[in-house]
Amino acid sequence: MVNALDRAFANLIESLKELVGKVNTDQLYGRVGDTSFGEQILRSAAVIEQTFGGLTANLWDDPFEWTLPETLSTPDRVIDHLSEIDALRQRVFQSIDGDAALNKYVSVPSGEPCALVELLLGTLVRASDYRGRAGATLKILSSEATPRFII
Repeated sequence: MVNALDRAFANLIESLKELVGKVNTDQLYGRVGDTSFGEQILRSAAVIEQTFGGLTANLWDDPFEWTLPETLSTPDRVIDHLSEIDALRQRVFQSIDGDAALNKYVSVPSGEPCALVELLLGTLVRASDYRGRAGATLKILSSEATPRFII
């Protein structure tokens, strides 16, 4: 189970990088309604970073506060940031000693203990949701650039 979760997170981070690689700097934070593609990518990454930062350093702050569009202003910078999160993922999963460890409880900011597997699965679901939103936003951005004909 540990290996499956590790692969799921690795695949998610890789898919975020692939999506970011498809946009130019102007599209990265192009607004669609009240959000942008880049914001959805950063929110997905922040969910992962917050959980893994909490597990490794007991730092449960919301990374979205320091991953602002002004700092991560180009697709290359976002991809570099995602690579840092991937390195954090590797450290977390290297420290999990087998499937039995997934049943151990960890302290989370709410104060309620949470099984590690529950925390990781919840993180994966939330981060995947933002990734899906980013993909949908990218499709909207891409279709806006497509010429339309009225017949």
